[in-house]
Amino acid sequence: MLDKVVIANRGEIALRVLRACQTLGIRTVAVHSTADRNLKHVGMADESVCIGPAPAAESYLNIPAIIAAAEVTDAQAIHPGYGFLSENADFAERVEQSGFVFIGPTANVIRMMGDKVEAIRAMQAAGVPCVPGSGGPLGDDAAVNAKIARDIGYPVIIKAAGGGGGRGMREVRTEAHLSNAITLTKSEAKAAFGNAEVYMEKFLENPRHVEIQVLADGQGNAIHLGERDCSMQRRHQKVVEEAPAPGITPEQRAQIGKVCVEACVRIGYRGAGTFEFLYENGRFYFIEMNTRIQVEHPVTEFITGVDLVREQLLIAGGEKLSIRQSDIEINGHAIECRINAEDPDTFMPSPGTVKRFESAGGPGVRIDTHVYDGYRIPPNYDSMIGKLIVHGRDRATAIARMRIALAEMVFEGVKTNLPLQQRIMADGGFQAGGQNIHYLEKRIAEAKEKAIKLS
Repeated sequence: MLDKVVIANRGEIALRVLRACQTLGIRTVAVHSTADRNLKHVGMADESVCIGPAPAAESYLNIPAIIAAAEVTDAQAIHPGYGFLSENADFAERVEQSGFVFIGPTANVIRMMGDKVEAIRAMQAAGVPCVPGSGGPLGDDAAVNAKIARDIGYPVIIKAAGGGGGRGMREVRTEAHLSNAITLTKSEAKAAFGNAEVYMEKFLENPRHVEIQVLADGQGNAIHLGERDCSMQRRHQKVVEEAPAPGITPEQRAQIGKVCVEACVRIGYRGAGTFEFLYENGRFYFIEMNTRIQVEHPVTEFITGVDLVREQLLIAGGEKLSIRQSDIEINGHAIECRINAEDPDTFMPSPGTVKRFESAGGPGVRIDTHVYDGYRIPPNYDSMIGKLIVHGRDRATAIARMRIALAEMVFEGVKTNLPLQQRIMADGGFQAGGQNIHYLEKRIAEAKEKAIKLS
């Protein structure tokens, strides 16, 4: 069992990790920027260390400062949460080389899965279904690239090998636009990710985003905990997540889950992870693996009863996986709405002071947030200020509970996307389930067009 853990993150995930540590009797060290000295988890932690000024590059992305905080507090391990350094292989390597436990996979696995080309190769070797594509990075020969695209079939999509979060992508529908698209994506990839490699895949027209949650101990044991549907997206960013995914049968779940579990064992995976797929016409196509805890992990916790962060900590402490696949049962339905401090119409961030915060309640309602009355949301970080998660015996019940909970929540002093989430829950297409990843953006565009006509 670990004795003391540095929480190398902020906001709701830092608070979530702290609570999991407390349930196991693990002492905690909160590292924070000067802008975050009043965060809730900082006051609750056993110790806290300021690691730099507000800009993330000088604090939460400052590897030497975080490792120094672990050294001066005599900690054993570092939990990266999500975002920031959570999927940075160099950070994981430095943590281990400094004598600490990185709560996550090994640096080699993170590095392999972080390079989308290498990840696809590894998954193909493991038998995981992948999107038809170039099978490797694209070169500079325009004729060769054009033949690859013709063999795949238009439309295709050019992707940055080192990309993520919906960035570094460009859709191409005709050969006339191919060379320019490859050149532009390479240039953007180099600037954004420090890696100019790009690859090509078939562009699926109407896919859903369905992902599989896994746990593995790095000692040959792995399980899956079912799937989540994350198709309600805006600009490739998830807005609403739910589990299980509408329309996925138990047989499909068992089949794709088994493939993911076998892949985990093959690559020596350790910790919590997520296999992300595009799902179209009854088929799964691997797109990437997130080698960390996901923002949307609570919906899986609701339907399985498994505390994923607790399991991360136990695995990092050297314990073998104590949960068997036969222990996992899917119970009911869960939905998560991401609450962002942003204008619900323009989506511009809305930092400022939360003058009044009122939470929601009732059966099956969970709030993961670090916000409190008087909390000042800084402009330096992501706009997400919390997650509202509900659980019901079925999807209709979960939607009804979410609509009530959204109506109960109050954030005064800043703008939030609560009105957008309310519109999604009331939308007939969402209520029917199974919409593709383009659905939400189309509905937002239609609403804007309607508003313009009425004005």
